[in-house]
Amino acid sequence: MKENIVQALRLVVADTYALVGQTHVCHWNVRGPSFFSLHTAFEEQYSEMFTSVDEIAERLRAIGSLAPGGLSNLATMAGIEEIAEDATASEMVYHLVKSHEKLLLNLKAARDSAGEASDSETEDLMIARIQVHEKIVWMLKSYLY
Repeated sequence: MKENIVQALRLVVADTYALVGQTHVCHWNVRGPSFFSLHTAFEEQYSEMFTSVDEIAERLRAIGSLAPGGLSNLATMAGIEEIAEDATASEMVYHLVKSHEKLLLNLKAARDSAGEASDSETEDLMIARIQVHEKIVWMLKSYLY
């Protein structure tokens, strides 16, 4: 069961790291009437995720595994598509919603694996991350609809 947790956490690290990069691209390139609000929101999001990915990687180390690394390796593991640099603000928000929803699926799988293995610490960490990403999805969707 520990191997299931390790693989799930490695995927969460990859997803999170890819999403940090995608959110950063949106932060740099957003334009239009919503520039200031989205620019600020994207910065808050990638900053929070960058801190959290370190916690998740350190959890991997604490349970005796290695954390994944290398940009191409992480991108391949995550499978999150890259957004075009010239995407509109709405396209950026939609893309980030879909990316957060993919990450949420993997966070929930990691939570469930940890629960099955009675690894309360990992389960708790995943629950906290789920709450953060569900809130981000709600906020981003509120911009779109």
